[in-house]
Amino acid sequence: MITTKLWISNRWVEADRTVELRNPHTKELLAHIGYASPEQAAKAIEAAADAFASFRTLQAYERAQILSRAADILLSRREEAAELIVKEAAKPIQAARAELDRTIVTYRFAADAAKQLSSETVQMDAAPRGENRHAYMRRQPIGVVSAITPFNFPFNLVAHKVGPAIAGGNTIVLKPAEKTPLSALFLAEVFKEAGLPAGVLQIIPGDGRELSDVLTRHNQVSYVTFTGSPRVGKVIRANAGLRKVTLELGSNSPLLIDEGFSEKELQWIAEQSAVGAFTYNGQVCISIQRIYVHSSLYESFVRRLTEKANQLRIGDPMDEETDITALIDTNACNRLEQWVSEAKQAGANIRCGGTFMGQIMQPTVLTDVPSSANIHCEEVFGPVVTITSFDSWEEAIRLANDSKYGLNAGAFTKNIEHAFAAVEQLESGAVLINDIPTFRLDHMPYGGVKQSGVGREGIRYAMEEMTELKLVSFRTKLFED
Repeated sequence: MITTKLWISNRWVEADRTVELRNPHTKELLAHIGYASPEQAAKAIEAAADAFASFRTLQAYERAQILSRAADILLSRREEAAELIVKEAAKPIQAARAELDRTIVTYRFAADAAKQLSSETVQMDAAPRGENRHAYMRRQPIGVVSAITPFNFPFNLVAHKVGPAIAGGNTIVLKPAEKTPLSALFLAEVFKEAGLPAGVLQIIPGDGRELSDVLTRHNQVSYVTFTGSPRVGKVIRANAGLRKVTLELGSNSPLLIDEGFSEKELQWIAEQSAVGAFTYNGQVCISIQRIYVHSSLYESFVRRLTEKANQLRIGDPMDEETDITALIDTNACNRLEQWVSEAKQAGANIRCGGTFMGQIMQPTVLTDVPSSANIHCEEVFGPVVTITSFDSWEEAIRLANDSKYGLNAGAFTKNIEHAFAAVEQLESGAVLINDIPTFRLDHMPYGGVKQSGVGREGIRYAMEEMTELKLVSFRTKLFED
């Protein structure tokens, strides 16, 4: 049984205390995780600040080489890393491998981005008094990045913070999710082997409530990036003061399905919807939670999605055929069980699922759900989807926008006017036409509106957030002849 330590300045440091980490599916004790104290977190930040002075001068091609080597090392250890995700997150092995494949691509995008951080010229003589001046913008690294990551993609969502930070010449203090610290600690070996200088990456597992203040308020932290709940995101933004922040928060992603689809097409959409709603037990930020279907297709779609949900295989996450596994913890189970019960009492119809086997929730399809029900209007983060009918496209867009969130939205339609109406009117950070809102490529800009957060991820966009613009102006003639 291992006892983990903190990773500070390229060496393992004894933690202030340890906490048990168990496999969500089997309850097997995996490790005793070393937790940082606030004082140790401050030391990690100070180490990152010390390293920044030299790392910021590292050439772009050198940063790119480090990130490329890290991607190569991850590729060589892909199966080992995937099994680690399975153990600590109970993610099915096929999904874990897919996450590792994305992670490798994410670091390769970061390597490319390091070499493409471009500047632009400013036409000074476009304004009076701009004569004899030439100016350009350049980007400089911002400093110490404080990164707080979630459990659901313990390699790839870490990569979306670590990758652009390194690409932009910054140093990082990474506080991984309490449920999945082993995946983050795995990166210590990867980046040391890749040649990352000491102090550039610190990894400090710990209790978010204990470490939040120091990670967001320390005077040597320049930027805070967080993925998690709106409740915590609001606290972080308040604590961060004038520091730049990126917050990727909650969602209850809508999918709109217009009229005019054939039975074959509707079957395909239902299959895609099942993937979007139930992959990794719905524990995905852009998981489909609300589906709005034209009344002419409503019953047919409900039947098809219900059939697909019932076909999903529940089992051991190491089994190649498994689709559904244990939720991350009992708190998630209790919350979802309560919300389903509340919706049922309010008149919702459970078309399938709604039951629990220990920490496993069966894929659940609900209809006739009141819009005020928690299962509909809050972020579910579980294998649950609600289906509602509509009679007009305007009604569908209004229903989709009736949410405090706005991360991704999807819309299937053959009507070009309806497609453009969705693009213009849906209140979300991304609108995917003829695709599910769960679709994401790792170089896409990614972020939301309303309570879904501020700022954008996606490697190039995140790197721009993690740099400061500086104007440089040259006056070429000191005085007039």
